[in-house]
Amino acid sequence: MTVLDLDFVRSQFPAFDSPVLSSHAFFENAGGSYPCLQVVDRLTRFYRDRKVQPYGPYPGAQAGGAEMDEARDRLAAMMGVAREEVSFGPSTSANTYVLAQAVRKWLEGTGGAIVVTDQDHEANSGVWRRLADEGIEVREWQIDRETGSLELPSLAALLADGMVKLVCFPHCSNVIAEINDVAAICAMAKDAGARTVVDGVSYAPHGFPDIPALGCDVYLFSAYKTYGPHQGIMVLREGFGFELPGQGHYFNHGTLYKRHTPAGPDHAQIAACAGMADYVDALAAHHGIAGDAAARNRGVHDLMRAQEAAVIQPLLDYLSARNDLRLLGPREAARRAPTVAVELNRVAEPVSEDLGRNGIACWAGDFYAVRPLTALGIDLEKGVLRMSAVHYTSAEEVTRLIEALDRVL
Repeated sequence: MTVLDLDFVRSQFPAFDSPVLSSHAFFENAGGSYPCLQVVDRLTRFYRDRKVQPYGPYPGAQAGGAEMDEARDRLAAMMGVAREEVSFGPSTSANTYVLAQAVRKWLEGTGGAIVVTDQDHEANSGVWRRLADEGIEVREWQIDRETGSLELPSLAALLADGMVKLVCFPHCSNVIAEINDVAAICAMAKDAGARTVVDGVSYAPHGFPDIPALGCDVYLFSAYKTYGPHQGIMVLREGFGFELPGQGHYFNHGTLYKRHTPAGPDHAQIAACAGMADYVDALAAHHGIAGDAAARNRGVHDLMRAQEAAVIQPLLDYLSARNDLRLLGPREAARRAPTVAVELNRVAEPVSEDLGRNGIACWAGDFYAVRPLTALGIDLEKGVLRMSAVHYTSAEEVTRLIEALDRVL
């Protein structure tokens, strides 16, 4: 198959049969996706049959440890990295915070600078900006004030003196949604002698990354937005991971996935993350996508993106034609994630409440994207209305959304 089988996809998500959730068309995916059946089953099984200290010398403990290892092994294979390069933590915000503490010690006394952007969700901006309090220079790669885009020539100017040691930027913004050219940005940074940290939280729900193709040193995303449990996942490449001072227990510093994990892992949720790989493999098998885990992942990624672009383009066209709102980000679905934010001529949150009464689940506010919204001149008191889809969103649901917007606006 070359087109995503939406009936099969939706059959993998219990939420669509839920009497509570199925009453509304769900457009709050950027806040957290529905979990797939495979994750729900694995989490249930772990709490029922494996909820003991893992790796111990008895059956339940050994089964629990094996499932935790399986999650790391399979996610690593999907993303084209070594198993030791995949770390789990309580959230992406927590993982980024720990990483920033390692970078603080790494740069201490070197005179090295960091580049951040004003396109980011605050989790991948604030922790880096606070390093300025420790005497580390922080440079801002600013978006275009009209389009919200990050332009490569502006980054080149920031890198020109050779003092930048780390570039932190999003794969895409959670309100602007334009997909940044990660490979080109990472190549430019590498040529200037800098490492790269990519916030993939807003992109990974639309296809797990091919890390070698992107060329980054760190890629962070959240499992609860990629159809899994509430865990943060950090891909930290070996060369950089061992260069950074360890943040975990000193006796764990020789193991990369423990080196920067200061808290004990959530055994059940890590084990359940293998369900995300189960889901990708189920999609690959159903659609005739063959090859190793990385090849299957790339094929599923392309299916997801094609479906999303086709389904969300009518919404972009509809919003672009209205003169009473401002659509953030590109008007072409192929250039963006299907996370669609608009500035209205009124406070946005009551509109989301009206949409809720019209069978549409979405929300409004600043979504912790205070810096990009401010840079775009948007009144934070008004906020933006955000409607976010993923590959399981149907064309019929988008039609329902458009009709509801017509009534409400």
